Amino acid sequence: MSQNQTLTAQTFLSKLLTQYATLHEKAIGDRAEEYIKQLGIRTGEWMEGHYVDAKSTWSVDQYVNVILAIKNDIGGQFEIEEVTPERIVVKGTQCPFGDMVKDAPHLCQMTSSVIGGIASRHFGYSKVKLDKRIAVGDDHCRVVVHLNQNEEHGGEEYYNLPVTPENGDPFQWEEETIKMLGEELRKSDEMIADLVSEIEDLRSQVRMQERKSKRDFR
Repeated sequence: MSQNQTLTAQTFLSKLLTQYATLHEKAIGDRAEEYIKQLGIRTGEWMEGHYVDAKSTWSVDQYVNVILAIKNDIGGQFEIEEVTPERIVVKGTQCPFGDMVKDAPHLCQMTSSVIGGIASRHFGYSKVKLDKRIAVGDDHCRVVVHLNQNEEHGGEEYYNLPVTPENGDPFQWEEETIKMLGEELRKSDEMIADLVSEIEDLRSQVRMQERKSKRDFR
């Protein structure tokens, strides 16, 4: 990010989130994507209720309008390339996280799980393939959402997703999930403590070397 870029709440939160996501990935490795996937599924269910009745029967056109509204309202620039009863192709020229998504490209899993989760809840199944990603150097994002099962299509599958009961909260995490998240956060904290300790050790070594150099010089 350019130091001349205007600091806003959006840029601050984007930077904060991408840096946290990077730290989380370093702490727990590939499992970080699974956490982001689950968060995206629940976030998507919460978001869709802001646009239309989430409990009603949707058409493909309604689905397309909702996912576009979600991505664009949170700071992205997305448009539809193709819509058929079998698949939807979405193109994005700006990520909601801005260029800072390059700090944590695994956050693309959020796009997959939000879009795929919504499709699965309303159509019973979806498979999302991220063909292109700004986060890894492409000049745009290209997301393909398949609504019918086909082994020839690569991507992340979403099916049999539970729907939060009426008046429920999709962010009410199950007890076991909370325990697991707590354990992983504890590991993150331990990693940070280890890093701080290593830095202090390095500083001590540098100071000792400086004192030794001064004595040798005399």
